[in-house]
Amino acid sequence: MTSLLDGPSVVAHDLVPAPDARGVQRPRVFTAPSYTSSAGQEAVELAAVAGLVLDDWQQFAMHVGLGERPDGNWSAFEVAINVARQNGKGGIIEARELAGLFLLGERLIIHSAHEFKTSVEAFRRIVALVTNTDSLRKRVKAVRRTTGEEAIELLTGQRLRFLARSGGSGRGFTGDCNMLDEDMILGDDAMGALMPTMAAVKNPQVWYLGSAGIGSPSVQLARLRRRALAAMESGTPDPSLAYLEWSINPHVRECGPGCTDHDDPLSPLSVAKANPALGYRLTLAHTERERLTMSPEIFARERLGVGDYPSEEGDTWRVIDEETWRALGDGTSAIGGTVAFAVDTTPERSHSAICAAGANGESRHVEVIDHRPGTGWVVERLVELVEKWGPCAVVIDSGGPAASLIPAIKKALEKAGRETVGDEDLVLEMTTRQVAAASGQFFDAVADQTLVHLDQAPLATALAGADKRPIGDGWGWSRRGVSVDITPLVAVTHAAWGYAERADIEPEGAPNLW
Repeated sequence: MTSLLDGPSVVAHDLVPAPDARGVQRPRVFTAPSYTSSAGQEAVELAAVAGLVLDDWQQFAMHVGLGERPDGNWSAFEVAINVARQNGKGGIIEARELAGLFLLGERLIIHSAHEFKTSVEAFRRIVALVTNTDSLRKRVKAVRRTTGEEAIELLTGQRLRFLARSGGSGRGFTGDCNMLDEDMILGDDAMGALMPTMAAVKNPQVWYLGSAGIGSPSVQLARLRRRALAAMESGTPDPSLAYLEWSINPHVRECGPGCTDHDDPLSPLSVAKANPALGYRLTLAHTERERLTMSPEIFARERLGVGDYPSEEGDTWRVIDEETWRALGDGTSAIGGTVAFAVDTTPERSHSAICAAGANGESRHVEVIDHRPGTGWVVERLVELVEKWGPCAVVIDSGGPAASLIPAIKKALEKAGRETVGDEDLVLEMTTRQVAAASGQFFDAVADQTLVHLDQAPLATALAGADKRPIGDGWGWSRRGVSVDITPLVAVTHAAWGYAERADIEPEGAPNLW
């Protein structure tokens, strides 16, 4: 077994799940500055005195997080623990706070969470640990239970305060240690309120604890994670960040040293890699029930640690580079023969797009036909286009925001006598797997230079700000964590897929030229 003090030497390709279905005890994504000593063992032993026995992976996090430089200061100013729920991150929080109060002499420790109820629950747990341990309880001056003022104060003056981050709570408090629970909901405003308060502290430390990113609210977590991935790629530890993430790798680009493939989200080995508590607090039977109940995306995020992380502002053209896309632009291109339409709308119903795809010689032509605010115009405009061009398909993602328009579209097409094409329904409802297939086909067509477009601004803007979201072993266009309207991109992707599916069907009255 790897020594607890061997933190900086752990690399991704050493992670092999135990054959008895127990969770991997070392993180897949890891960076930490070197340290000459650690207060981790003392913290682990103190927690045990209070009845909190830490697992191997929790002890490892304590040793790395409490690593010390030769001058006695913390080697890591920031410590981030990213692990799926119900694995025991609360034990790490409690062990660190007990150490800060009773071992390290920290004058003020601030525990904050996004929601007040989460903070209060953490307060109750550590109060129970302290008050049920004679050697700790006798050092307590007061336990303050007033709502919004929850705190533990020692006879020697040290305090542990519990706050919610909403409403600017905690602004102005100078904490020696700041414990930020639910760090997947942590933005620039909260960090702007926190960091200046630590400037005058001699040896401060910030701990971030949470699970996989959930899009735009995960601004700070995404920033920390980028630093960790950059450190792994370069082989040089981040000088002030200890980052530990238990997750699977859904993308080859995140494999890390020695990794040649991504993880299978359906494999028990993936559950073991992302959940160090497997075999201790979690069972494979339970995680399998979760998988059957949850959507693939939610299961990947909540149990396998596959997060949605916003990109740094200004980080654009992440999926397809601009030069490649622009090179495929042709303002004179047009569809010859059969056409497929697709409809997409934003989750907020703020904008919708109708796009088309068809053949232009050996290439696939894609085009934004209409892109306007709202959804009220979509049905009438779509019926007008169908009657004029006789498409082979009208494609809509049955699990996407535009799915709510399907009944009205079908009713309007039936009224117009255009509800079928050949022996098929004209409206082609996509499954989740087909959405992933469509995205892959679109990407491949761009890479193979078999796609052509009109270089329209709405499509270029959408592609410049777009990112991916995992869907099983594939991916789709991500709406979370991006600041642009990607409906034109989603719609052309789906239209191109629909054309490939239905190109052999010759619609009645279809024009010869687009």
